Amino acid sequence: MKLNTTDTGRIRNIGIAAHIDAGKTTLTERILFYAGAIHACGDVHEGNTTTDFSDIEKDKGITISSAAAPCAWTQRPVEGLTRLHAGQPHRLNIIDTPGHVDFTAEVERSLRVLDGAVAVFCGVGGVQPQSETVWRQADRYRVPRVAFINKMDRQGADFARVVNELRAKLGANAWPVLLPWGAESALRGQIDIIDERALRTNAESPAGFIVEDLPEEWLSAVETARRELIEALANLDDEIAALWIEGQPVPAQVLRAAVRRQTIAGHFVPVIGGSAYKHIGVSALVDAIVDFLPAPAEVQRTQAIEAPFAALAFKVVRHPQAGRLVYVRVYQGTLQKGASLLNPRLGKTERCGRLLRVFADRRDELESVQAGDICAVTGLRDFSTGDTLCLEDHVIMLEPPVFPEPVVSMAIEPAKSADQSRLATALGRLSDEDPTFRVRTHEETGQCLISGMGELHLEVIREKLLREHGVETIAGAPEIACRETITQAAEADHLLKKQNGGSGMYARVRLVVEPLERGAGVAIEDAVIGGTIPAQFMGAVRRGIAEATVAGPLAGSPLVDVRVRIVDGAFHAKDSNDQAFRMAAGEALREAVRQAAPVLLEPVMQVECAVSEEHQGDILGDLNRRRARVMNIDHRGTEAGILAEVPLVEMFGYAGAIRSMSRGRASYSMVPASYEVVPESVKAKLVKR
Repeated sequence: MKLNTTDTGRIRNIGIAAHIDAGKTTLTERILFYAGAIHACGDVHEGNTTTDFSDIEKDKGITISSAAAPCAWTQRPVEGLTRLHAGQPHRLNIIDTPGHVDFTAEVERSLRVLDGAVAVFCGVGGVQPQSETVWRQADRYRVPRVAFINKMDRQGADFARVVNELRAKLGANAWPVLLPWGAESALRGQIDIIDERALRTNAESPAGFIVEDLPEEWLSAVETARRELIEALANLDDEIAALWIEGQPVPAQVLRAAVRRQTIAGHFVPVIGGSAYKHIGVSALVDAIVDFLPAPAEVQRTQAIEAPFAALAFKVVRHPQAGRLVYVRVYQGTLQKGASLLNPRLGKTERCGRLLRVFADRRDELESVQAGDICAVTGLRDFSTGDTLCLEDHVIMLEPPVFPEPVVSMAIEPAKSADQSRLATALGRLSDEDPTFRVRTHEETGQCLISGMGELHLEVIREKLLREHGVETIAGAPEIACRETITQAAEADHLLKKQNGGSGMYARVRLVVEPLERGAGVAIEDAVIGGTIPAQFMGAVRRGIAEATVAGPLAGSPLVDVRVRIVDGAFHAKDSNDQAFRMAAGEALREAVRQAAPVLLEPVMQVECAVSEEHQGDILGDLNRRRARVMNIDHRGTEAGILAEVPLVEMFGYAGAIRSMSRGRASYSMVPASYEVVPESVKAKLVKR
């Protein structure tokens, strides 16, 4: 598929993001079908969708890696409907992202380089835990959004309730622009609020629908919805406010342009209802993407890019034929094949190899890539996720994506000892591709430890080792990544004094530790008066403290939420050096922490279970046995949504347990919530001495 659109005003870089099972991949498949990029729609349950192309994704029926799928879209002029770009061809660079929390890094790095997003919500489930996580990620990168309330054909779907949840739970200034026409089995199309027309779904129509006058029973509802939309925009947009104050009618074209301006500014979220599976509202959604989401040049950036060329590497994958591919978003200038590119993080220059337009698992060769576009590059051996690509004489560093720390670890070894070196190579490649996957060697046992975002994450890693690298592995039981902190202030004064003939070692460090609120990290403050620790040694003192926070006294877990104040010390003119102060500072911190009533913290997850009412009691009883704190029970027709906070250690094996209790009819999802103090009764379960 070759697209010749070079005008960056006609490019839309968008992501499809949502909670697990909200219908992202199905929606992506329908968009590609209506755009003519594929000739038949695949289905997640059949394992034949375009973007879930790996064997593991097909087997599990979930998206694991974000997949790029560029396509072309031209808005059709339709009588009775207004469009801002009718007849103009556009390129859509669509990225389908995973919904499972274990693969949240894929969402994080995609949102960092995208200009807009379609946030998908289930018409029954509404705003779910991972929906909130995705929304916060989009907020962090200031990504304009269109909300698509999907699955309006399902029993229990309630469009108005989900819109209210968008406002209440996400704080979104969300207002419908396309209402679902009916619900559940009576869903027949959409109601366009801006143009006040009914769009009856028709598979034989080129647009996917037929435009009709509003049914009489909808006249009052649409009049109210349009008035509320205008009032909401009047609070944001001067042009709409002027018409509203004067009591003038607001033309559809003017209203549509105002929705675009305020959506791009991040002040407004247009909401669309439909059903991707039933092909209802898909083409209207793509028209809304073109109308309401920004072109690359329209994105409002906090800092201007002042360089002739700048691009960001946001993903690394290894392809069986193409080798190591670095996915790149070009922000400024033009990327030419064979160009010499600087990696400012390493200070190294590499020559760009081939430029590829990637469509799921297919590739097209390119000679150059314009600003605002996305491509994959071969030949870059040392560029990693988050690195900036720039020119040697115009150095610039773009903001990299931020990834969460792993929460689960396990020991791993090859099933055959002859595969040891192959395992090491394969693990190195997987950690290169996945910034939330870590590999390390245990200091005492020498075991290889792998860490990730959850059980499923590590399970997928082991499957990749087997399928892609031919290495069968044996794994130990998963272990939780705990943290340690203190509950009171304490002080320690450590003197390091060694004399073995010749130059000795001398350093004294006195410091005070104090607890901080959760999530504050470690703060190190210099409160030394009178130069008792010379300035040239303060860097060593800070390094010693930082090294000592890596392992706390209870379980060797990292120390968090502590303020360390360096208050005094002493030095020797001849025997003091950096190493002495580093060692003294580390020992002083350890002594202070032991006296500050340290406690162990465990990760707690926010868990949402969707269960039928007949199994609600069994699920609640099981959650209580897992030390759950039930936060809310929400009844949705014949289904109940149970929201609870549960320690992660209690959630191992829960996927099988909930299927067994509900005879396969219940589902659950979880996202990280917080770290909390471990009760004494279960400390032994987490601390293995």
